[in-house]
Amino acid sequence: MPLVNIQIMEGRSPEKIETLMKNVTETVSESLDAPKENIRVIVSEVPKTNWAIGGTSAKKLGR
Repeated sequence: MPLVNIQIMEGRSPEKIETLMKNVTETVSESLDAPKENIRVIVSEVPKTNWAIGGTSAKKLGR
Protein backbone atom coordinates (compact mmCIF):
# COMPACT_ATOMS: atom_id res chain seq x y z
CA MET A 1 0.00 0.00 0.00
CA PRO A 2 1.74 3.20 -1.15
CA LEU A 3 1.75 6.03 1.36
CA VAL A 4 2.58 9.56 0.19
CA ASN A 5 3.29 12.19 2.85
CA ILE A 6 3.27 15.82 1.67
CA GLN A 7 4.11 18.86 3.77
CA ILE A 8 3.00 22.25 2.48
CA MET A 9 2.94 25.73 3.88
CA GLU A 10 -0.46 26.77 5.22
CA GLY A 11 -2.71 29.00 3.21
CA ARG A 12 -4.16 26.92 0.39
CA SER A 13 -7.87 26.34 0.03
CA PRO A 14 -9.42 22.97 0.87
CA GLU A 15 -10.30 22.65 -2.82
CA LYS A 16 -6.64 23.03 -3.85
CA ILE A 17 -5.58 20.40 -1.31
CA GLU A 18 -8.32 18.05 -2.53
CA THR A 19 -7.09 18.50 -6.11
CA LEU A 20 -3.52 17.82 -5.01
CA MET A 21 -4.51 14.58 -3.26
CA LYS A 22 -6.50 13.44 -6.29
CA ASN A 23 -3.67 14.20 -8.73
CA VAL A 24 -1.05 12.52 -6.54
CA THR A 25 -3.26 9.45 -6.22
CA GLU A 26 -3.69 9.30 -10.01
CA THR A 27 0.04 9.66 -10.62
CA VAL A 28 1.05 7.02 -8.07
CA SER A 29 -1.60 4.65 -9.37
CA GLU A 30 -0.37 5.00 -12.95
CA SER A 31 3.33 4.90 -12.02
CA LEU A 32 3.10 1.81 -9.82
CA ASP A 33 0.12 0.06 -11.39
CA ALA A 34 -1.47 0.22 -7.95
CA PRO A 35 -5.23 0.36 -7.39
CA LYS A 36 -6.33 3.84 -6.29
CA GLU A 37 -8.15 2.40 -3.28
CA ASN A 38 -4.81 1.14 -1.94
CA ILE A 39 -3.08 4.53 -2.10
CA ARG A 40 -2.95 6.81 0.93
CA VAL A 41 -2.07 10.50 0.72
CA ILE A 42 -1.44 12.61 3.83
CA VAL A 43 -1.16 16.37 3.49
CA SER A 44 0.18 18.27 6.49
CA GLU A 45 -0.04 22.04 6.55
CA VAL A 46 2.82 23.75 8.34
CA PRO A 47 2.22 27.20 9.88
CA LYS A 48 4.21 29.97 8.18
CA THR A 49 5.80 30.75 11.53
CA ASN A 50 7.28 27.23 11.54
CA TRP A 51 8.55 27.28 7.94
CA ALA A 52 11.93 28.97 7.46
CA ILE A 53 13.43 30.16 4.20
CA GLY A 54 17.06 31.14 4.54
CA GLY A 55 16.71 31.17 8.30
CA THR A 56 13.73 33.54 8.41
CA SER A 57 10.15 32.45 8.91
CA ALA A 58 7.90 32.59 5.87
CA LYS A 59 5.51 34.77 7.87
CA LYS A 60 8.21 37.43 8.36
CA LEU A 61 9.07 37.18 4.67
CA GLY A 62 5.44 37.76 3.75
CA ARG A 63 5.09 34.47 1.90
